[in-house]
Amino acid sequence: MQLILLSGGSGKRLWPLSNDIRSKQFIKMFTRENGERESMVQRMYRQIKVVDAEAILTIATSKTQVSSIHNQLGVNVGISVEPCRRDTFPAIALATAYLHDVQKVSSSESVVVCPIDPYVDDDYFECLKDLCIQSGKGEANLVLMGIEPTYPSEKYGYIIPTSKDSPSFVSAFKEKPTEDIAKQYIAQGALWNGGVFAYKLSYVLRIAEKLLGTSSYLELYGNYENLTKISFDYAVVEHEKQIQVIRFAGQWKDIGTWNTFTEVMNDSNIGNVIMDDCCSNTNVVNELDIPIVAMGLHDVVVSASPEGILVSDKGRSSYIKPVVDKIVQQVMFAEKSWGSYKVIQVDKGSITVSITLNSGQRMNYHCHQKRDEIWIVIAGEGRTIVEGVERYVKSGDVITMAAGMKHTVFATTQLKMIEIQLGGDISVQDKQKFTL
Repeated sequence: MQLILLSGGSGKRLWPLSNDIRSKQFIKMFTRENGERESMVQRMYRQIKVVDAEAILTIATSKTQVSSIHNQLGVNVGISVEPCRRDTFPAIALATAYLHDVQKVSSSESVVVCPIDPYVDDDYFECLKDLCIQSGKGEANLVLMGIEPTYPSEKYGYIIPTSKDSPSFVSAFKEKPTEDIAKQYIAQGALWNGGVFAYKLSYVLRIAEKLLGTSSYLELYGNYENLTKISFDYAVVEHEKQIQVIRFAGQWKDIGTWNTFTEVMNDSNIGNVIMDDCCSNTNVVNELDIPIVAMGLHDVVVSASPEGILVSDKGRSSYIKPVVDKIVQQVMFAEKSWGSYKVIQVDKGSITVSITLNSGQRMNYHCHQKRDEIWIVIAGEGRTIVEGVERYVKSGDVITMAAGMKHTVFATTQLKMIEIQLGGDISVQDKQKFTL
């Protein structure tokens, strides 16, 4: 089974855990049976491999998420990188061309497209296999997953099938309705449209030729910022007559807000949290190194990270995005392909950062023109290269790099360092990479 997983934007509705780099799907909020925590993307990847060990995954995402994907899934997963945001049709067209031109997947093969962040059980992935098989039969150009609605939601679009069979052809699509109209749709046998569908590569490649002027991966990538911004629904689904839908009646949750996120958390509290017996329906997530004490709270979510602290009524938490959009600050925590970093302190002329490099990983060989840097090794072993000179380093060692000096660090074991950046104009853009 070929899968394209759509990995979306910054997910600020889960602030302060999510930011412009760390989207909601990378937050490790779920506890496995062995006690380890995993993120939505790790959970979905694991579930896919349980159902289909031979499944081939390609993640369509932005540049800012590539490091997090490599950090959590390794370097062997396929990634179709969007140079900028152009909505779902260009993203899907680019990923389809990536499969065909780069991965050499036959244009007659089917692929399933789905979001990367729903909360589902293994039967969801069995249904994905059914979509892929049904698409391969060629009875329709698109095969959709229709989710059996559990209530008259105003948040989702609706699929109106021609019958209660599965698969069934589709007679119409309806936009997000009012609650009363949603009840009417459900009475007609309507299904939620969860944005999950399958097609043969040749189908989307033909449409890309027609709407975008090319189906070549290199041409699409090179001209991506000039492509028309349009959703897959508007570009393809609304104009297609040959569409089938397969029903899915299992668990499916669209986790987009703190309220829905807390519904699927294994533990009511994460991190250093003390909660008294008078609290009810309250969740606390603490990523700081200080305790949070919650007393007498009802229907509340509390979340603390280096980005900030949220205290909200659960019902109001879904309205957070326009509030945090007004907050302007640098990213305080991020996962990289080599490990992670956390900003400890920001002062005028200096920034102090805690860095963790995973065993066997290294940073790029790079330099900065507008700042000096000092590394203080606090745990582990490794080696540094500064201006071509290699040095073994261990706990207690100090490495100094003046502006313009090329440098990198390799982790022999897990390596923890404090990095001090000094300069009048410290910026993430001030970085030049070199080949070592």
